Amino acid sequence: MSENNKKLGPVVAILVPALLLGGVLSIPLFAASALACNPAAGPESSVTIDPASVPNIEVGGYGHEQLVNAAHIIKAGADKGLGVRDQTIGVMTAMGESSLVNIDYGDWETGGVTNPDGSPTTSIGLFQQQAGWGSVAERMDPYIASTKFFDAMVKKVPESERQTLAPTLVAHRTQVNSDPYHYEKYWDTAVQIVEALAGVDTGLAPGTGDQVCTGEGGVPGTVNKDGWAAPARGPISSDFGPRTPVMTPNGPSSSFHRGTDLAPGCHEPIWAAQSGTVVATGFGVGYGSNGTIIVDHGGGVTTVYLHMYADGILVKEGDKVTGGQQIGKVGSSGTSSACHLHFETHVNGEAVDPEPFMAAVGITLG
Repeated sequence: MSENNKKLGPVVAILVPALLLGGVLSIPLFAASALACNPAAGPESSVTIDPASVPNIEVGGYGHEQLVNAAHIIKAGADKGLGVRDQTIGVMTAMGESSLVNIDYGDWETGGVTNPDGSPTTSIGLFQQQAGWGSVAERMDPYIASTKFFDAMVKKVPESERQTLAPTLVAHRTQVNSDPYHYEKYWDTAVQIVEALAGVDTGLAPGTGDQVCTGEGGVPGTVNKDGWAAPARGPISSDFGPRTPVMTPNGPSSSFHRGTDLAPGCHEPIWAAQSGTVVATGFGVGYGSNGTIIVDHGGGVTTVYLHMYADGILVKEGDKVTGGQQIGKVGSSGTSSACHLHFETHVNGEAVDPEPFMAAVGITLG
């Protein structure tokens, strides 16, 4: 259903900085094997298929005619230079609006639904677009309607936000559905359809749609539906707050612990807690002799990962990372007496206790 023909529901409350959504459903995150690992827009991560070449098959309960319409959506996204995540969001949205059927009627005809001003809704086509989206001929042309959807998506949801929002929230911001999570149940099948038609493994995860490259030997982590991940496995070996310093090969530890220590064992994977940009790595970048990775997640939120050895730092300054992407290996560099990950969460430049911070976004440490 297009905007104006659905009343907006209540706004979801955000509890910890603006980018945090407190989902608690944990899901596996699979690494991409056939596509570029960067899910951002660009032809290098696009897929495409000629709608005329779609085989007479069924995928996820969707038949040939519906798959042809999905192919038009995929092609329109590719022609706009969008990546496979965006293309799949388009397919998911049309599934939620029309079941991938190019229908010439909408809620006014079937249920007497009106716009807020009382006028009949005029929604038609794959995306149930109203008259403001274009002529009847344009809205009933699968390729043109898809192009209009992607144009609106890019305008309403900027790239930096689009790649961190759950797919259903991107669709909601574009279509203005009364239920922001209306499209969520279609995501997994949309991925299945895109992969079947394009003949590739997109690496798109259930729920979040994250597409991750972990590098050679990398191990993908586990993310919840809002893209948050535990930074490492293992028990908590030291909490946030005051503590008795211990002597290490590089001097005593601090008397106030600004993070949470996790002890999964030497060389175990370290994962980005959420999507963001790596702003510093290495040694002597604000944390003395400790091997360091700092990731800026936007909205005043940064995370810090310490004690990796040099060969355990798998990202560099400027890299874009996604939640659950392996960024390092647990080590014991700097003021450390045994292999562990020291993990910090910062809000507006201040270190806050990682355990309640992560709990608020649906992640339990340890």
